[in-house]
Amino acid sequence: MENEADYLAKPTITIKNFRGVPHHDLEEIPPSAIEGWTEITTVKFKCPEESVSNIHVNNATIEYLSSSLSTQLIPAIYILVFVVGVPANMVTLWMLFFRTRSIRMTIFYTNLAVADFLFCVTLPFKIVYHLNGNNWIFGEVMCRVTTVIFYGNMYCSILLLACISINRYLAIVHPFTYRVLPKRTYATLACGLVWTTVFLYMLPFFMLKQEYYLVQQGITTCHDVHNICESSSSFQLYYFISLAFFGFLVPFVVIIYCYTAIIRTLNSYDHRWLRYVKASLLVLVIFTICFAPSNIILIIHHANYYYTTTDGLYFIYLIALCLGSLNSCLDPFFYFLMSKITDHPTSYLTMVKSS
Repeated sequence: MENEADYLAKPTITIKNFRGVPHHDLEEIPPSAIEGWTEITTVKFKCPEESVSNIHVNNATIEYLSSSLSTQLIPAIYILVFVVGVPANMVTLWMLFFRTRSIRMTIFYTNLAVADFLFCVTLPFKIVYHLNGNNWIFGEVMCRVTTVIFYGNMYCSILLLACISINRYLAIVHPFTYRVLPKRTYATLACGLVWTTVFLYMLPFFMLKQEYYLVQQGITTCHDVHNICESSSSFQLYYFISLAFFGFLVPFVVIIYCYTAIIRTLNSYDHRWLRYVKASLLVLVIFTICFAPSNIILIIHHANYYYTTTDGLYFIYLIALCLGSLNSCLDPFFYFLMSKITDHPTSYLTMVKSS
């Protein structure tokens, strides 16, 4: 029989009721209004022993795990990303090491290519997972590693693209300031800050259990089911909101501002730089297809799960994440396009502004 110490160690749930108002909305009601009408009950919630490795899931999750979309379409997209992304990023790295003369831009693009390459080389694990009927056979550690790299690549790419846009913004819009900056030092520090930020944000993925055995399906999932006994829904909600805000929205606004200012500045000097327009459009495409849907649905999904404990949007969210993997194929084309743009705009604007 369970002793008192073990029982007290169990998680607790506080249930509040006020005329049918959900407990998570109760805090918005003034204390004077709820006096005499609120019932507060604290109960011990006992997670079953099987929840450590085996859990039961709802019908919506079972439908997703057994659907042709998760076992055929998603792995097909991952195969395409792997086939295109690995050689494209390898060529990019080769060009960066042996053909590029601008050290400061080499630092940014090398970090971007490394992030994309690491993501691509882990895709075979996810491909096998989905083709095997969403049955993970590589162990818990590898499941956490692939999950961290999967999400880390997205936000690392976003932040590095923002750094590249700021670099080009300073070179074109503020050429005098740009010329006196220690460019290599700033580029190295910026990339180091990006990797550190992404690493810290990815720690929850690596610390929480990601692999679960589903007794109904007889399969082991990786990052496809959630165990309420092991993590807090409120923590996940605020965590993912901050991740989407600082990892997507803020960099996106910075990128839009930088490229708008670049095009406006070049146009004001009657100098046509069509490649900057193309680069701006390509970045917009990358954000629209790869990053925006997954981050928007991410917030909606976790907010919906927190308030209703339903995961009906998870199906759509995983599709958006799958599309997000395409950035590893598009980033090399962004480099090839930007590599055609030399520092001549800086020299040109410097001469014009000094005259």
